[in-house]
Amino acid sequence: MTQPDGQHHASSNGRAGLLFTAFEPSGDDHAATVIAELRRRHPDLPIYAWGGPKMERAGATIVEHTGHDAVMGIPGPAKIMEHFQVNRRVRQFVSDHKLLVHVPVDSPAANTPLARISKARGVKVVNLVAPQFWAWGPWRAGRLRRISDLVLCILPFEEPWFAQRNIPARYVGHMLFDHRLDGDGLDRQAAAYPAGAPRIALMPGSRPKEIKRNWPALLQAYRRIKQRFPEAAGMVAATTPPVADELQRVARSHGGWPPGLGIESSQTDAIIRWCELALVVSGTVTLQIAKQVKPMVILYKTSRVMFTLIGTWLLRAPYFTLPNLIAGRRIVPEFVPYYGDGSEIAAAAINLLENRELMELQERELAGVVRLFRGLSASSRAADAIEEVAGLRGTR
Repeated sequence: MTQPDGQHHASSNGRAGLLFTAFEPSGDDHAATVIAELRRRHPDLPIYAWGGPKMERAGATIVEHTGHDAVMGIPGPAKIMEHFQVNRRVRQFVSDHKLLVHVPVDSPAANTPLARISKARGVKVVNLVAPQFWAWGPWRAGRLRRISDLVLCILPFEEPWFAQRNIPARYVGHMLFDHRLDGDGLDRQAAAYPAGAPRIALMPGSRPKEIKRNWPALLQAYRRIKQRFPEAAGMVAATTPPVADELQRVARSHGGWPPGLGIESSQTDAIIRWCELALVVSGTVTLQIAKQVKPMVILYKTSRVMFTLIGTWLLRAPYFTLPNLIAGRRIVPEFVPYYGDGSEIAAAAINLLENRELMELQERELAGVVRLFRGLSASSRAADAIEEVAGLRGTR
């Protein structure tokens, strides 16, 4: 999760600053846009982060790099021990630096104890990306109330959920929808990808355990689709070159890399533009696909034992995937939790591909989800809220 750089960075001329803590690639995405907006407004404001490369490029001073081996769901013993070590280093950092606001980004398992550390030292806490307690363990809301001055929500239904539990919350919109895509540029990129029909995008996630569990099922699903549609073409969207290498390594031990299947790193939007249908591991990328109104089938494989023992006790939402949660109904086929070999994924995909009416219905439903975010500038609204809590309004 983290790679300590072995040093603490001194405050700029002793000026109080902000601290962001993010532990997943999606958190790096969400925080980066808000940091960039705050940096634009306050060029000299110290902004520190436990975070990733996008946060660093946006203008944060990285204390420790995070996100390369994030865990979704229930962490194992080694990850829990690593969290304890991070807690110790953050506690020392908060003691050594003057901070106005701590901004934990999602990842409640990692961020809740860090927020508690900050509050105990008199630092205000603004949660960016509300913890999904409405889905997993709603009784934890009381804990969030005690450690938060404000919770910023990126999904429309979250603000009233938290407000009903006396937690200060504000809906800001989703950072993913802040900027328009360069359609012409994406078309030029997509033109270089394989020709064929249908065109299938495979999105296996970025976390090591996601790849280990989900990628073989996605490969098998693609092979079955290829059997039904011999002219089909496929593209794999890898988040980074190391992830691309890992995907190819895993494929070699699961029947080999399918002939004609392409792979690109850091080109997710172009691959979405190219495809007719996406097979995707559940996560923020499902909204990235929805933004381009492309049909999809979603899965998430996890440990059957862990889900049976713990997940069924914690999970409270009727759906797991973001498009269905936002729509309030099942508009996208979702297989979560999934324990199969990919055959069910292939069957759902083939059903869509053979029924144009179903594809068009899903496109209309996804367009309705996207409309809920239209006209909002989530990064700007989140920066406004952080400024207010930090007492920075009027200092630009």
